[in-house]
Amino acid sequence: MLTSKDNAPASAQFRRQRWSKSKRKDFLQSVAFLTPSVLGVLLFFVVPFGIVIYYSFISGSSDGEFVFLDNYKELFHNYAFRTAAKNTATFSLMAVPLAVILGLALALLLEARIPGKSMFRTFFLSPMMVPVASVVLVWQVIFHQSGTLNQVLSVFGVEAIDWLNSPYCQLVVVLLFLWKNLGYNMILFMAALANIPKELLEVADVEGASAAHKFFHIKLRYLSPTVLFVTILSMINSFKVFREVFLLAGSYPYEGLYTLQHFMNNTFVSLNYQKLSAAAVLLALVMIVLIALLFKAEDLFGKDVEG
Repeated sequence: MLTSKDNAPASAQFRRQRWSKSKRKDFLQSVAFLTPSVLGVLLFFVVPFGIVIYYSFISGSSDGEFVFLDNYKELFHNYAFRTAAKNTATFSLMAVPLAVILGLALALLLEARIPGKSMFRTFFLSPMMVPVASVVLVWQVIFHQSGTLNQVLSVFGVEAIDWLNSPYCQLVVVLLFLWKNLGYNMILFMAALANIPKELLEVADVEGASAAHKFFHIKLRYLSPTVLFVTILSMINSFKVFREVFLLAGSYPYEGLYTLQHFMNNTFVSLNYQKLSAAAVLLALVMIVLIALLFKAEDLFGKDVEG
């Protein structure tokens, strides 16, 4: 007759087998759910980017001769590419910090008790609902040589300026970029401000901390992940400003408005896939490095508030 001690090994083995089957079932279910997404990423992102890298190292799509870095060297000797890279970098260095700082400033302003808060919020959110073509039309009316701004400036004796064909051209696009993106950045910062522990701010008030101390030592530290996210988002949007510039000034605008997207679009039209691929790989590398640096900075700045 079997005792309970004799049944113990068999019972433990049965539980292990049951647990193994359960784990295997969960694993197969996870694979089934993840497979469509993984295949989609491979098919539409990884494989195409691999083809772009391959094209950047060959002399032509027909012969496929391996030339290593010759396409990249030719790219750096290309005046149009250097101009586009300089303009894109200059625009991003102006637009991205302004988009982050002004978005945070607007969120802090709306956090305070001010009259007309709802109207103020609506004013900055409305550009998100306006089509880009309509926004560009308004900007053309304002900044044309015979436009509204020059009409106003002429009252003060200022000579008319062709804003889109002058050294001030990038300022016009920066204003357009900020007007279009500040509302979304503001909403992200408002959500992050609402999640800051109120107890910390109350303790700081009891101890007589100044508004500047509370901002830099409490709020900004808890906002660091949102600052990182908004910075990355604004950086990506700054690289996509080609759409607005193209509608404003066409494929070959004034030199100060000629961006990397113009260069890539015009290179694609001319069917120079090798040069286009080399430029795309370089742009991707720059973005990866910048985002890695931002993540490192956020990790160093916000590590004391994690958890």
